[in-house]
Amino acid sequence: MYDYKCEYCEGTVRPKKVKREAFKHKTGFVILEEVIIGVCDLCGTRYYSADILHAVNDIATGTRPFDKTEEIPVAHLSQA
Repeated sequence: MYDYKCEYCEGTVRPKKVKREAFKHKTGFVILEEVIIGVCDLCGTRYYSADILHAVNDIATGTRPFDKTEEIPVAHLSQA
């Protein structure tokens, strides 16, 4: 699935298992744990398979169950 040229540099996209990867969805955020993504070995750009993106969408829209929820701190920075 991986081992192709990065679209931003001359590096190669390699599979990498990451502990946590956060995804922004129009309904909020989804964090996947212990997931294999593609990462360029030169510039570090991250690539996601269609299966991962479909899973994120399904979790965010409630059609696929999730394991747990976590509280995320949110702050508003005032312009000085």
